[in-house]
Amino acid sequence: MFTVYVYVLDTLADWELGYVISELHSGRFFKKDAQRISLKTVSITKEPIHTMGGLTIMPDCTIEDIVVSETSVLLLPGADTRNDAKHSAILKKTREFLALGATVCAICGATAALADFGLLDNRPHTSNGAGFLAMVSPCYKGQNFYIDQLSVADNNLITAGSTGALLWAKQIIERLDVFAADTLEAWYAYFSTGKPAHFFALMQTLPSGSEK
Repeated sequence: MFTVYVYVLDTLADWELGYVISELHSGRFFKKDAQRISLKTVSITKEPIHTMGGLTIMPDCTIEDIVVSETSVLLLPGADTRNDAKHSAILKKTREFLALGATVCAICGATAALADFGLLDNRPHTSNGAGFLAMVSPCYKGQNFYIDQLSVADNNLITAGSTGALLWAKQIIERLDVFAADTLEAWYAYFSTGKPAHFFALMQTLPSGSEK
């Protein structure tokens, strides 16, 4: 079973997590032999978190409760408050994840947080444009590893810019291997184009009796 920890913090950018957490939590398009997913929201304390969209989240656990293993996954969304020094605790945990080979997925402002911590200096990655990380992170030294794409997967590190949430979700789902390959391609084609033909193709890829 995979345990997916979703780091939540005030002013969290709601849209960046929507695709991936909806699919991982619901399992509606999972293949028959997919591993189960336990999705937990995690924060510094269990105090309520208020997102950019005004939603209130009660964290399931704290950073101290995170169990880092090869089947652990950490999702790091962007937020206007990401520069607060208190978030260094999750960055230290992120380093543990990467060192063990556990999966870390960062999007938008969270990539800047990783840059601040030196975690993008030697790995292929992306963010909100070629000059963004150098602009917001004086410590950033990973310019030679920057790839100008919506989302970049480098083994157990998956990064994306603020407009890359859909591709980021696709790469995370692919990493966890919970969709059949044809399901994932049809899913991505449908949500990226809106064409009904891809929706019907998606339905055709699902195991018998799993259509919703």
